[in-house]
Amino acid sequence: MNDYRPQGFSVLPTVVKNLLIINGLFFVATIVFQNTLHIDLKDYLALYYPGSDLFRPYQLITHLFMHGNFMHLFSNMFALWMFGAVLENYWGPKKFLTYYIITGLGAAFLHSVINFYEISQLKDAAQVFLSNPTPRGFESFVLNSVPAEYRTSFNELMSLWTNNPETVGFKNNAIAIVNELIQVKQNVPTVGASGAVFGVLLAFGMILPNAMIYVFFFLPMKAKYFVILYGLFELYSGLQNNPGDNVAHFAHLGGMLFGFILIKYWRNRTNRWN
Repeated sequence: MNDYRPQGFSVLPTVVKNLLIINGLFFVATIVFQNTLHIDLKDYLALYYPGSDLFRPYQLITHLFMHGNFMHLFSNMFALWMFGAVLENYWGPKKFLTYYIITGLGAAFLHSVINFYEISQLKDAAQVFLSNPTPRGFESFVLNSVPAEYRTSFNELMSLWTNNPETVGFKNNAIAIVNELIQVKQNVPTVGASGAVFGVLLAFGMILPNAMIYVFFFLPMKAKYFVILYGLFELYSGLQNNPGDNVAHFAHLGGMLFGFILIKYWRNRTNRWN
């Protein structure tokens, strides 16, 4: 059984070191642009839903270097240093960078697929209401498509329109708020290296399954069990779909899924030549 503890920064391999630097520079640039030029770089570099007017193809890469706040950045970079340095030393820089980028793209892909499904469901429900905008139809839309935590503004309009069904202004307001909800859902930005980092974590668990990880710095656990439990937690959290949770859990799962597939592919290809 091997004990695994992170090594010092003096032995950082090239790719991990440069990823840490680039992510740090992006974070500083975001703050500088916001405070001096009043430009929010997330409007340009975060990943948006492909149906959004803010979406650009290059965001599939740039969002990997953007973070919402310092703790978001720190947690991702700490995990990248802790597990990524081992993997890069094991694989070499070229293979590690390839893995990192592919798992990051895989995370974005699965997140976008789930996002597409949720937005399609919302649009279908909205279309039912918009094709025949009535107080009852608006009530059905709100109850079935709007999380309870966000229904306050909807409920007030719903009550007013129900009590005054002939008022055109209430109908127009209901139509406007439904369309606005779709736009808001489409324009939620996704940032962070978490998908790629979860891919790195998955690889660590597959390559060094019996290495000991100290959870919260004191609870020892084999890497393979840590990865399995973390993956199950992400799946549970993703299926819960808590509206107050701003974590892209399916992006994390996407990084792990594509990491698993890529490692299996590499191993099978190696075995064919042996």
